[in-house]
Amino acid sequence: MSNPRGEDMPLDKVSPARLTGPVLAGVLPHQPVAVVEKAAEVALSAGLHLVLAFADVTSFPAAGDRDGHLTAQAIDPDGIDDDAAAITESLRSRIADQLDGTGVQWTFVTLAGEPARSLGRYAAGINASMIVVGTKEHGLGPRFEGLVTGSVALHLAHRQNCPVLMVPLGRHDPSRDQ
Repeated sequence: MSNPRGEDMPLDKVSPARLTGPVLAGVLPHQPVAVVEKAAEVALSAGLHLVLAFADVTSFPAAGDRDGHLTAQAIDPDGIDDDAAAITESLRSRIADQLDGTGVQWTFVTLAGEPARSLGRYAAGINASMIVVGTKEHGLGPRFEGLVTGSVALHLAHRQNCPVLMVPLGRHDPSRDQ
């Protein structure tokens, strides 16, 4: 750090604060296991609880529900996606199989609404130490989806007060960096 005359000034030594809130990870059906693995690694190494959250876009937070978790209402009461409960249970079961025997203390929640907003609200509500999400996968389908919906990871990174860890998904081709 410099003073107005450009001279270096010593910084006061400040001890880093210990993380105390849970690690929140956004998860999706058919998502590569890397997101849950990295979130579990961070939570375990910091001695924190891991909260895995699936944002159900077929529902929205009910009035008065600030974190998008407690009360949700279906967008289409006639049942746009009648198998939403089955999708959620399948995802929870897959995560349970993945984390079995790891020693990580975890819970699974289903949030309502647009993923970036619902994860952000929930993170604030539980005082999360960090949010872990995957990046967009490579390929035409995910690229088109990103144009339409935007990136959850980037939305969170620009609008959160807690750190956002973005786990790269898919293969990176270094030749495309030229």
